[in-house]
Amino acid sequence: MLNYILKRLLTLIPLILGISIMSFFVIHLAPGKPTDIRFELNQKVSLQTRDRLEKLYGLDEPIIIQYWKWLKRLGQFDFGRSFIDERPVMDKIKERIPITLAINLVSICLIFLIAIPIGVFSAVGEGKGFDRTMTIMVFVGFAVPTFWLALLLIKLFSVDLHWLPVSGIRSLEFETFNFWGKTLDYIRHLILPIFVSAFTSLAGLSRYMRTSMFEVLHQDYIRTAYAKGLPKRRIYFRHALKNAILPVITIVGLSIPGLIGGSVIFEQIFAIPGMGKLTYDAVMSRDYPVIMCVLVISAFLTLLGNFLADIAYCFADPRIRYGAKKQ
Repeated sequence: MLNYILKRLLTLIPLILGISIMSFFVIHLAPGKPTDIRFELNQKVSLQTRDRLEKLYGLDEPIIIQYWKWLKRLGQFDFGRSFIDERPVMDKIKERIPITLAINLVSICLIFLIAIPIGVFSAVGEGKGFDRTMTIMVFVGFAVPTFWLALLLIKLFSVDLHWLPVSGIRSLEFETFNFWGKTLDYIRHLILPIFVSAFTSLAGLSRYMRTSMFEVLHQDYIRTAYAKGLPKRRIYFRHALKNAILPVITIVGLSIPGLIGGSVIFEQIFAIPGMGKLTYDAVMSRDYPVIMCVLVISAFLTLLGNFLADIAYCFADPRIRYGAKKQ
């Protein structure tokens, strides 16, 4: 097991390197340059000024040289400076990442706390009223676009009913509130973003859980448990659920990169100053250092999620033993 973990950790290095190479070259293939964004509203800027700015950013050098310099900075955990405001990229990431992590962590916790019981009870009561109702809700969840749902909720709860704020994460008079007032203000601002973030994923995960649980309930050892007269609750939650949860572990691993990069749409709609909005603004302005930083972090989290999912399989299913010698 330890050998397997060490091998997997070592393989992360060439994978990250390969992903960074592809990402670096692809973003430079996109039409336009960062200097074009700077001067598109000022047509009087001379070509000499544009050339000097490209030289300042290092964009006049061959792309191989640009990547090599970026890679050397990465070895020192330095992602460079933003082309937009000349601030260190890591400073901008540190400012934006807490709010995005908070929203997505709460969203993921709600998804798993709600989706797993829904999937279990739908599989147990196959074809009954609860299962049919949840099936309809799942199809609705799959079909509803995130941006459209967000706009509808803003129209209903913010514009028509005035129950919740339209956008942002805090009110203008936030500093005048006491501790509980500030907490309540944050909660009111984050209700809609968290709901939008969780809704579509909740539908998908509950369906995965239902399918997995349904397959397990038709296994021979479950029939044997019924024949022995074991209580149904014990059969469902002690014998069946442990094996049915295995596919969900993979989804948990794949959810880790979503903690950073899965909030572009709703952060843009709700004007939340998080990682999603930072990524969108960086792409639209061709801010290469910020884009590369987000891509590398997302790639690392994706690989880390897969690695943790593989390790979790060992604890969920004793039959799995990575690195075991073949007899």
